[in-house]
Amino acid sequence: MSEGTMQRADQRDQRDPRVKRPNRALVVAAAVPVMFLAAACSSGSGSSADAKETPAGDSKSATSASASPTVQPAAYRKLPEACRVLSGRTLEEMVPKGTKSAKEGTSSDVSRRAGCSWSSLDNNGVKGSQFRWLNVSLLRFDSDASRGSGDKQAQGYYQRQVQDARSVEGARNTKSAPLAGTGDEATSVRYDLKKKEGSFKQETVVTRVQNVVVTVDYNGAGLAGDQAPDAGGLAKAAQTAAKEAVAAVASANGGGSSSGGTSASKPASPSASKGAGSGKASPSASAGAAKSASPSASKN
Repeated sequence: MSEGTMQRADQRDQRDPRVKRPNRALVVAAAVPVMFLAAACSSGSGSSADAKETPAGDSKSATSASASPTVQPAAYRKLPEACRVLSGRTLEEMVPKGTKSAKEGTSSDVSRRAGCSWSSLDNNGVKGSQFRWLNVSLLRFDSDASRGSGDKQAQGYYQRQVQDARSVEGARNTKSAPLAGTGDEATSVRYDLKKKEGSFKQETVVTRVQNVVVTVDYNGAGLAGDQAPDAGGLAKAAQTAAKEAVAAVASANGGGSSSGGTSASKPASPSASKGAGSGKASPSASAGAAKSASPSASKN
């Protein structure tokens, strides 16, 4: 995004008339008409100058206005508390053994970047165990004359997040589809990832609501011989989480629910990653798995 500059150049009309030297008789004969002509020009010069001054002033005003472009203010001016965007019921369904494991991501400005992760390890002894990891990240963009509106910046980041989710190294059976009824635009990306601990099923939902992008990463695995989780169930849960997070953004800014296709009109992130910041982390197959992060964390 670059600043535009406008330049005006004054054009001068240079004239170099070449007049032949008249004889003395012609000069005397033309003296009287010239005097009358000069007087006539002098008497009308005031109104002519006035007529020319007005458009010149208007032109300068227009140029000054266009030299200072403005952008539409961002709709949302703050973010909700990341670890409180999901309901207790949703957390119980997604991380049944980790509802109190919330870990807030580090951020230098929580009004612009926030995140929270949860992990759950349901150990069934010799029957194996079920591991779940959930991360919600939010990134808000302010309008800026050089970068553009907050919405425009959020759109670009949204597209990059979706592309990153589709391009995870080692992913298999990758599928993506647009989602309706979640923010202004949303995409769901699903894939399988084979790790030494087991086969993981990953679901990522990226949503944009005006100038805020919400990314939900949710994965699960059956460890130590347990069955892999149902991909459809993971997808449904991740979409529910995305809708709740979008509604929380609107609520934090004094608006109503924006979980549908229309954003809240009242004005007032980062990708899923280690500590809800940036980078990738890997789940573990032991009790320490409850502390690990998703292998598919999105990039900033």
